[in-house]
Amino acid sequence: MGQARLYLLISAAGLVPIALSYGLDPGQSLPWLLQIHPSGVNLIHLLRSLMGLYLGLVVLWLAGAWRGGDLLRTALISEIVFMAGLAAGRLLSLLLDGRPSPVLNLYTVAEIVLASWGWVCLRKTIAVHPSVSNAHP
Repeated sequence: MGQARLYLLISAAGLVPIALSYGLDPGQSLPWLLQIHPSGVNLIHLLRSLMGLYLGLVVLWLAGAWRGGDLLRTALISEIVFMAGLAAGRLLSLLLDGRPSPVLNLYTVAEIVLASWGWVCLRKTIAVHPSVSNAHP
């Protein structure tokens, strides 16, 4: 198994429990995990849509790992953007809002590491198959 596929599989496996903790039963999981007590239909709705977004990306990452080729490259790019975007938002919050809980600090570090690892995988994938990366429809 190539490094890019392993990367996508590890990231997908790590994101599934996080997604489920946000949306499956947020009234149970979030007070325990993050000391957040979600209430109201609108907040629960947002949390479940976030779960759906995360799980949708997991499907793309698994498909990329399974199929390879251009779909692998698309999955890598989407994951790099996803992880870097989360990390950037968390770093902004760190500057503006202060330190969050330890688990959220861990998420920040993990997102930076995963975005960086994804970049390495993408560069290696392009180096191995440059003609695919330069193809235009």
